[in-house]
Amino acid sequence: MSLNKKSVDDINAKGKRVLVRCDFNVPLKDGVITDETRIVAALPTIKKLIADGGKVILCSHLGKVKEGPNEKESLAPVAKRLSEKLGKEVVFVADYNVTGEAATKAVENMKEGDVVLLQNTRFRGTEETKNGEKFSKELADLADLYVCDAFGSSHRAHASVEGVTKFITAKGGENVVGYLMQKEIDFLGNAVENPVRPFVAILGGAKVADKLNVISNLLEKCDTLIIGGGMAYTFLKAQGYEIGKSLVDNEKIDYCKEMMEKAAKLGKKLLLPVDSVTIAEFPNPIDAPVETVVCDVDKMPADREGCDIGPKTAALYAEAVKSAKTVVWNGPMGVFENPTLAAGTIAVAKALAETDATTIIGGGDSASAVNNLGFGDKMSHISTGGGASLEFLEGKVLPGVAAADDK
Repeated sequence: MSLNKKSVDDINAKGKRVLVRCDFNVPLKDGVITDETRIVAALPTIKKLIADGGKVILCSHLGKVKEGPNEKESLAPVAKRLSEKLGKEVVFVADYNVTGEAATKAVENMKEGDVVLLQNTRFRGTEETKNGEKFSKELADLADLYVCDAFGSSHRAHASVEGVTKFITAKGGENVVGYLMQKEIDFLGNAVENPVRPFVAILGGAKVADKLNVISNLLEKCDTLIIGGGMAYTFLKAQGYEIGKSLVDNEKIDYCKEMMEKAAKLGKKLLLPVDSVTIAEFPNPIDAPVETVVCDVDKMPADREGCDIGPKTAALYAEAVKSAKTVVWNGPMGVFENPTLAAGTIAVAKALAETDATTIIGGGDSASAVNNLGFGDKMSHISTGGGASLEFLEGKVLPGVAAADDK
């Protein structure tokens, strides 16, 4: 997959209708946006197109829309917040049809620098999610140019991400990436394809199954692979250790053995925990006080559960990061939602904050952890995608990236 894509800096938007696929999939509580990170992230591209005199038509999905179109998953709150952020009215097309007569009229009335937001693209159901030709063409009919700035959706071949681009191309238009998408390609894509070495990858999270291809792909690309979180215990069991009541995926033990052999064969360092913070019972609620005992991994009692990397492991991992030039981190080191079990994740975040390396946080839980622990501004890049970041790290082709025109 070529990573050298045309961007908003390569088009002339003046007087043109520009359809921009954003990621406005924001969390809502009683119609109020509780985290506007994704809206803020979209602003640079939108402002650039307004300044260039484009007619800016925004589209996005929000939520899963399992019950069909409904006001709870309408983009109305996003339109309101965007208007405040941009200091100008964002005309919202509330029509559940997304691209119907109301949308056509709103676009016809646009002047240069105006902004229109279409209704939730998933209100068209499988026409959106199964990349329907009719909906793809209707979206393209509204515009002359297309900009994809929704990295969080770029791993899905949906109508508003991928299908629309074919119809824009057919009528002589251009498909380009926005600033947010470009940043993801520059950091995540290039970290995996041509990293500055030494390249250290840190993987955590609960399940080995979620990260199978990531482990395999990163072993080929990185110099050192560090494993923490719940999935480390399957690796430890594969080494023959007692892991007590810790999380384990018994079907993946052979896979873990294969990966350890692969690392040895490729001459890569694979670091696993040497000690573990254990508890007797899982906390309920998750942030309730817990009593912990630190055990070396070869002395884990059968009746306890490992829920964080221990202090020796934290020191070992921090040391491995010190000499790195590129670090990619995806997944926490333990049950970081509990303050007592967050020490390992904090230690890794702190090590990344203190290094001169390019530090890339691969979305999802690790992004929340880094932001909640106050280290967000110390990282080179925090990815806005969850599944998309993982698929990029797996080396998969992302439809939303592939569909943009090459330079």
